[in-house]
Amino acid sequence: MYSTQNKKSSFNKVPMKNISEMDPNLLSGLVGIFTDIDDTLSSAGKLTADAFAALWQLHDAGIKTIVVTGRPAGWCDHIARFWPVTAVVGENGGFYFHHDGNKLGRYYLYNNAERAEFRKKLESVRDKILKTVHGASVASDQSYREYDIAIDFCEDVPRLPQKEVMRIKTIFEDAGANAKISSIHVNGWYGEFDKLTTSIKCAKDLLGVDVKKHPESFVYCGDSPNDEPMFAFFPLSVGMANIQPFVPMLKSLPSFVTNKACGAGFREVANVILQAQSQ
Repeated sequence: MYSTQNKKSSFNKVPMKNISEMDPNLLSGLVGIFTDIDDTLSSAGKLTADAFAALWQLHDAGIKTIVVTGRPAGWCDHIARFWPVTAVVGENGGFYFHHDGNKLGRYYLYNNAERAEFRKKLESVRDKILKTVHGASVASDQSYREYDIAIDFCEDVPRLPQKEVMRIKTIFEDAGANAKISSIHVNGWYGEFDKLTTSIKCAKDLLGVDVKKHPESFVYCGDSPNDEPMFAFFPLSVGMANIQPFVPMLKSLPSFVTNKACGAGFREVANVILQAQSQ
């Protein structure tokens, strides 16, 4: 397992500076960008034309984009095939998918039998959550998942109070599962992985970049508590403006924050990177 201890360097002493304060010189050795999807690339559940255009412009400028998400394997298969990205790390780090231009490659941290056992163990946890937390629901994308159980607290159900969201997380953890809160779901899983560990492996395998030694070689973009390991590790981490409600929950904040929320904030980040690359 890779360490997820705070690796921020000495040039990042004040958390959440405005994105306009990011020194272009810090981007001189940039290889790529890791980015979350929901409420980072997307806005109100949609991938806007502007955010998708930003992905293409980064691609055309030679910036490698790796999507890092809690979304399911079914989504990640599509994204790896059809989006202008290098790879997709899915289900909070359970796997990464990469399309080489000819076929899709899949790397899983655990085999089929292990994943099936994890899901079986999670069934009783799911049942307890649904019985205990009124208004919670299994996420509508659950049938496309390989590892985890995703509990919806606002995507397709009326938003639950924050204390109930925390209650869902606690039920997962009391059952010995990992649990992370995104902007829409609480994801619970068994297995030793998270977004950071698999992102590091993905960059090493596909790009030959040792992110542990060179964390400044990637920017990370996110918006919610399940991005915290990434915020803690990457000196060039950026939170979308909509991260503000989650700030009290976070021990590690992103280094920078955008002015605009969601996909419009991602466009701000892309503009900063593209401008630095053109200098």
